[in-house]
Amino acid sequence: MDENDDLLSSLSLGNPQPRPIQVNENHDLFTLTPNELFPDSSSSSSGDENDAVSLHSTSKRLDYMLQFLDRKLSDGNNKNTNNSNNNDKSSNASQGQGQGHRSSLPEFVAKGGGTGIFKVPVRGAVHPSRPPRLEVRPHPLRETQIGCFLRTMATTESQLWAGTECAVRVWNFKDLYSAAGQGDLGDEETVPFRESVCTSAVICLVKDEGSRVVWSGHRDGRIRCWKMESATPIPANPFKEGLSWQAHRGPVLSLVISCYGDLWSGSEGGVIKIWPWEAIEKALSLTTEERHMSSLLVERSYIEPWTQVAVNGFTNILTSDVRYLLSDHSGAKVWSAGYLSFALWDARTRELLKVFSTDGQIENRVDIPSAQDLSVEYVSGSKKDKTQSSFGFFQRSRNAIMGAADAVRRVAVKGAFGDDNRRTEAIVIAVDGMIWTGCTSGLLVQWDRNGNRIQDYHHHSSAVHCFCTFGLRIWVGYASGTVNVLDLEGNLLGGWVAHSSPVIKMAAGAGFIFTLANHGGICGWNITSPGPLDSILRSELAGKEFLYTRIESLKILTGTWNVGQGRASHDSLISWLGSVASTVGVIVVGLQEVEMGAGFLAMSAAKETVLRGALLGSGGWI
Repeated sequence: MDENDDLLSSLSLGNPQPRPIQVNENHDLFTLTPNELFPDSSSSSSGDENDAVSLHSTSKRLDYMLQFLDRKLSDGNNKNTNNSNNNDKSSNASQGQGQGHRSSLPEFVAKGGGTGIFKVPVRGAVHPSRPPRLEVRPHPLRETQIGCFLRTMATTESQLWAGTECAVRVWNFKDLYSAAGQGDLGDEETVPFRESVCTSAVICLVKDEGSRVVWSGHRDGRIRCWKMESATPIPANPFKEGLSWQAHRGPVLSLVISCYGDLWSGSEGGVIKIWPWEAIEKALSLTTEERHMSSLLVERSYIEPWTQVAVNGFTNILTSDVRYLLSDHSGAKVWSAGYLSFALWDARTRELLKVFSTDGQIENRVDIPSAQDLSVEYVSGSKKDKTQSSFGFFQRSRNAIMGAADAVRRVAVKGAFGDDNRRTEAIVIAVDGMIWTGCTSGLLVQWDRNGNRIQDYHHHSSAVHCFCTFGLRIWVGYASGTVNVLDLEGNLLGGWVAHSSPVIKMAAGAGFIFTLANHGGICGWNITSPGPLDSILRSELAGKEFLYTRIESLKILTGTWNVGQGRASHDSLISWLGSVASTVGVIVVGLQEVEMGAGFLAMSAAKETVLRGALLGSGGWI
C-alpha cells in the first residue's frame, strides 16, 4: 500500500457540504434527525430516485459521524487509561523502593531503541504535502483491471473522455460531485460514467469541438468517431460510434486536428495519413443508414504527404514510428515526432518543411522538385534533358550517401545509452506558441515554432510522461508520480506527489487538471494549485473530517516460509494457507533465503564450472 494514495482517507465529495451543526446545551446531538443534521441533502432532491440517493447519502454521513464520535471517545478513554497506568507504576515504584527486596526488575531501553526503521504513514483528513484533490476514479485493484486498463484521456467543454483497452468512457463534468457506488467491480467508488460498445484497445484521443465529435485511434488500425451528444447520461445501454474505418495496417499511434480541420494520423514505420475535412464533413452529414457509404468515402480520401518526397529518397531519413502529432494553429504547421527525430509540415500545402533530431541538428534534405519539373524530366527526350536527369540522379545518390554517413557519425559519437536518455516521451504547445518536449532523463526542451532549440530545463530526475497547458502555466507529469507546475519561462512554481504510479496523461477542464495514473486512477487538481486556496480548502476539509471518513477493521495474516533449497510451488502455497485466506484482508508471506550449506555451495560451484566450460568450448564468453 502506498503512503500517498492508499493509506490516506479518500476524499469523496458526494453532495454539497452541509451547514455547521449548532448544538445547544439542552439539545442532544444523538436525538437530531437526519433532516436536522443535513438540511440540504433532502431538500435538493426531486423524484423517487433522487430521494433514495439522498437518503442513502444522509445515512452514510450519519454513520461516519457516529464512527467519528466513537473514535474520539475511545481516544479519550485510552488517554485516561494510560494516565492511570502511569500513576500506578509510579506508586508501585515508590513502594518498591521502600520495601527493597519486593521490587521488580527495573525497566530499561536498549541502545538504539526508540528510533524505528519504518516511518509511520501520514493519516489525516487531507494530505499535508499536496493540494486537495477531487478523486474521479480512485486507485482500483489491479486484478479488477485485466483487459480494461485506462491508457489515454482527453477533455471537451463539458466532458472527460478516457480510452481503455476495450472501450471508451465518458464522464460529464456536471456529475463530478454526484454520489458514487454504482459501478462494477473496480469502479465501486468511481464517479458515474458511461461506456461505449466493446472495441479494440484505444491508444490516442483527440477532440474536435467544431464538429462536436471525439476521434479515437485504436490498436487494430481503425479510427472511430464518437459524437459528444451520444454520451448523454442514459443508463444501461452502451453508446456506439458514429463513424469508423480502417486507417492503417498497424496501430494508430497519434491523432491531431490541424488548423484547417484536417485529421492527421500517425502509425508505425513513419506512416502519416491526412484525412481532408471536406470528406469528413460530408461523411458526418450522412444518415445512420448511410454509415457504410460514409466510411468508404472517408477511407478512400486520405493523402500521404510522404509521396511527394519519395522521389528524392527522403523517406529513409524518418522511418521511425510517429508517436506524437502536434498542431500549431497560429503558425499553420504540424509537428510529427518519433523518439529521436522531428518533422515539420505545412498544414495548408501538406509539404515537408524541416527534419531535425532531438539535439536540434537539421537532417540533410534535398530540394523537392515541383510536379512541373518532374513531368519535364520524364517527358522530354533531348540530350540536354537527359544530362540534367543524370545529374539529378547523381545528386540524389550523393545526398542519400551523405545522409547515411551523418547517421553513422551520430551513432558513433553518442554513448551506449545516450539515445535512451534523450528519447522524446511527450510534446505540447504553450499559449505563447513555444513547443515543449520531455525526455526520458527528465530534461525539458523548449523549441520555437520553426523548430529551433531554445533552452533546456531539468527540474526532476524521472522520465517525463505527459504535458498539459492551461493559461500561463505548464503541468509536467513524471514516471515517479510527481506533478510539477512551471510558468512559460520554465521556472518551477511547485510540485507534489500526485499518484503512487507514473502519471501517463493529463487534461484540463472544468477548472481542474485531471491526471491519469498508470494504475488507472484519475484525480482532479485545481488549476490555481499551488496557491493560497489550497490552505483554505485543507483547513475546511480537516474541520469536517467526520463527513467523509470511516473506520474499517482489517485482518492481516503474516508468515514466513523456509523454502529449504527448493522452489516454492503454487500448490504448496495453497495447501499451506488453506481456508484461512478467506477470512483475512491482506496476506504477507516472507520467503527465507536459500540455505548456504556445504552441499548447496558445492552443487553451485559444480554447475558454474560446467557452464563455464561449455561456453568456452563453444567459443562464447562470460
